Amino acid sequence: MAVRNILGIGAGYVGGPTMAVMAARCPDLRIEVADIDEERVRAWQSGRPPIYEPGLDEVLRRGLGRNLSFTSDLPAAIRRAEMIFVSVNTPTKVFGQGMGMAADLQHWEATARTIRAHAPGPRIVVEKSTVPVRTAEAMDQILNEEGTRRFEVLSNPEFLAEGTAIRDLEEPDRVLIGSAETPAGQAAAAELVDIYARWVPRERILTMNVWSSELSKLAANAFLAQRVSSINAIAELCEISGARIGEVARAVGMDRRIGPRFLEAGVGFGGSCFRKDVLNLVYLCRHSGLTEAADYWHSVVRFNDHHQARFAAGIVSQMFNTLVGKRIALFGFAFKADTGDTRDSPAIRIARALVEERARLVITDPQALENARRELADLADRIEFTDDPCEAARGAHAIVVVTGWRQFAELDYGRILATMERPAFLFDGRNLLDAERMFSLGFNVVPIGSPPRLHFE
Repeated sequence: MAVRNILGIGAGYVGGPTMAVMAARCPDLRIEVADIDEERVRAWQSGRPPIYEPGLDEVLRRGLGRNLSFTSDLPAAIRRAEMIFVSVNTPTKVFGQGMGMAADLQHWEATARTIRAHAPGPRIVVEKSTVPVRTAEAMDQILNEEGTRRFEVLSNPEFLAEGTAIRDLEEPDRVLIGSAETPAGQAAAAELVDIYARWVPRERILTMNVWSSELSKLAANAFLAQRVSSINAIAELCEISGARIGEVARAVGMDRRIGPRFLEAGVGFGGSCFRKDVLNLVYLCRHSGLTEAADYWHSVVRFNDHHQARFAAGIVSQMFNTLVGKRIALFGFAFKADTGDTRDSPAIRIARALVEERARLVITDPQALENARRELADLADRIEFTDDPCEAARGAHAIVVVTGWRQFAELDYGRILATMERPAFLFDGRNLLDAERMFSLGFNVVPIGSPPRLHFE
């Protein structure tokens, strides 16, 4: 019998958008999303989601009141569901064995035990959270510990980029579905295939061994993080050699074996996935005795940390080796444009470094100010926040572009410069602005991956 009632556990950056798109694309299915955070549930149910994602409001409205609902009553929702997607947080452990690298699975295990306690009959449980390889085996053992097979566990990792999550869900490059290599496991996978096939071409839906599916997510993020660190390593060489990173990236990216994506130099990667997933891979390699492989992947994260620290140190160096009492306008705090997410944002490290140098920091961002306040709550008396970038730059000695919001590229920098202290600096951590034009306006421009343009050399 085909699945008709679906539950998504977790209404965050993955669970909320995923279930909203599924509801929009499958109007005959009843889709419910459960989360223990009642305030978050109320926000989703009101049609004003607690996260910013382009296109999400419209997709959400299509399902609400029709076949999509949100609840904080998890036990009741489990009893109603036939297929359960688990999208709970799996952060890096901050304690005990594997601290700083391994995934913290406490929320995932608690969810599995809750499902077992309240599901009245056989269910299909789908892993959406990013988890270590062979987590499905542990979930299977918890769910089926009484000796009878009531649950089939599938791996269906998400490949969402914040800022394009709705497009990624509606037109995915691929959908992975991993299952046990048994008739029951393959039958469960077929149920999930039939749901995705409502809007995803069959050739893009890949069925595989459950362990391959789990590892594919970690591997994909590790490869992408590696590209970011690789191009930033080349950018550092460009700055001292006279080469220009944009020209180098274009030449490298035209090689069909490489391609142009993720070859944009900047202040480094952030977000909830790259660091966490690469470190998870490092831990798995170390735990398995693969020391050289662990060191190789760990170098990707270490270089990212170095690159951000180097960017902050360069601000101090260019501004005559002191920031004491100088107003610095930080343009952007989200880890990238088109999201309000600040998890592991490069801006966190950079902001803290500038405050440590006793700068007067003011932060502006179109979507991330509330999250920025939370991230820097311990520095609240030393930082200003404003949603107006022109006001942030008024009286500033420097502008530091950390997030590549399109709005920042459209500002009148001639007018902004007239309100700033001189000499005025522009540190472009995203190469968002035309460096030559900014220099001609009167800024001292320090981009990523090419020599600085300074008026006093």
